[in-house]
Amino acid sequence: MSSPSSRLLLRNARLGPGGPLRHVLIVGGRVAEVAAEPPPCDESVDAGGATLLPGLWDAHVHSVQWAQARRRIDLTSARSAREAVDLVTSRADTSGASGFTVGYGFRDGLWPDTPHTSMLQAAAPGRPIVLVSNDLHTAWFSPAALAAVGRGGHPTGVLRERDCYDAMAEMPPPPREELDRWVAEATTAAAARGVVGVLDFEFADNVTDWIRRVGAERIDVRVGCSIPVNRLEEAIGRGLRTGEPVAGGQGLLEVGPVKTFVDGSLNTRTAYCEDPYPGGQAHGLLETAPEELYGVMALAAGHGIDPAVHAIGDLAVGIALDAFERAGCAGRIEHAQLVRPEDFGRFARPGLVAGVQPAHAPDDRDVADLHWRGRTGRAFAYAGLLAAGAVIELGSDAPVAPLDPWDGIASAVARTDDERPPWHPEQAIPLPTALAAAARGRAGVRPGDPADLVITEYDPAGLDGDGLRRMPILGTLLGGRWTHRSSI
Repeated sequence: MSSPSSRLLLRNARLGPGGPLRHVLIVGGRVAEVAAEPPPCDESVDAGGATLLPGLWDAHVHSVQWAQARRRIDLTSARSAREAVDLVTSRADTSGASGFTVGYGFRDGLWPDTPHTSMLQAAAPGRPIVLVSNDLHTAWFSPAALAAVGRGGHPTGVLRERDCYDAMAEMPPPPREELDRWVAEATTAAAARGVVGVLDFEFADNVTDWIRRVGAERIDVRVGCSIPVNRLEEAIGRGLRTGEPVAGGQGLLEVGPVKTFVDGSLNTRTAYCEDPYPGGQAHGLLETAPEELYGVMALAAGHGIDPAVHAIGDLAVGIALDAFERAGCAGRIEHAQLVRPEDFGRFARPGLVAGVQPAHAPDDRDVADLHWRGRTGRAFAYAGLLAAGAVIELGSDAPVAPLDPWDGIASAVARTDDERPPWHPEQAIPLPTALAAAARGRAGVRPGDPADLVITEYDPAGLDGDGLRRMPILGTLLGGRWTHRSSI
């Protein structure tokens, strides 16, 4: 990071929301002093009263999918299957070297029509087209795209959950060097929003991939490298342990948790729920049976690897909590979007983190009101989790939501992202709590801390949800190194 002997002084920085003006000295990549009078330094930067905060982490990212989504056709405005088709086919052929045209971001939970492969064929005969849902749990293929991944003749072309993941994995990826460059560029864009670290849940050999990237590209964030469950035994054989630095990671990489799934998602109607979906549909999809889940968690924990369990529906969350209690280990429950009343207090166990994504609450409020009718008071229930003693960390689930922590912070505090009133405002959380949850628990800038810092133009304490979402970032420091600098 920075030279061990360098002394960078940030003058006239406001310490946190509504905090006092102070001078912050950085030496060797750490906060050395927070002073009322400026100490000696080698370099001085005047923050001009801007606010200094701990650097922000995105605690749930899919790095490669986010990097690719930034270059795909945007389908978020589609209000029907027909509109999604029109958005893709109205664009020039953007297939590039892969041969596929890919759109991303549709939400079909409220669509009046049903996607089908024949719609894509009629609009663009013979063209390999793949449309990926916003939650990454559904992919809609044209006939040519189905044939290219060995699924010609599929009756609908709409693949969900495991079928979706397997088919997407069969698509030819961009050249590795190009994809690594895209991922590196995405880290720089994240740093421009105050991000200093991400927990990467890409379904890949993340440790190996990130070692390669930090050796070849400028990487502007720290990375927790998760382990897909199908690589758990390999990770054990490599001696990987959650929280330890990755050899060859240049001080930027640490081993993350092992990721496993209990259920699917709300928008795909595969989140595993106590009550059935409207119209007599099923209760969702149980991806991993309780006994199998416990076996994976016990094996991982026995070798120093924390589990991270994807659980969205209330039955899935209960199953995940049962497994944590039985295994007696630390770890994470990812999403926890719907929680049974009797399960809130079970989150208050040592070492358990609820990894939540507040931007999903306003994004999914209409779908939740339809499919979880009568239960939304305990959906995306961050205040309820905190009141019960849970530890939460904020993420985006990028590309499901943009890799921008201010979007999540604003959604956690305001519970809306448009002109409508807040959705279940009783589940809003205070701004200081949201900022700490977006910074791996760091609630202030103190001597001895890593100099992973963000400088915001405005004091967050004076902003509403829209103002927080549009917060200008003047500078981001990673271990004392500028990863973003503007106007200071």
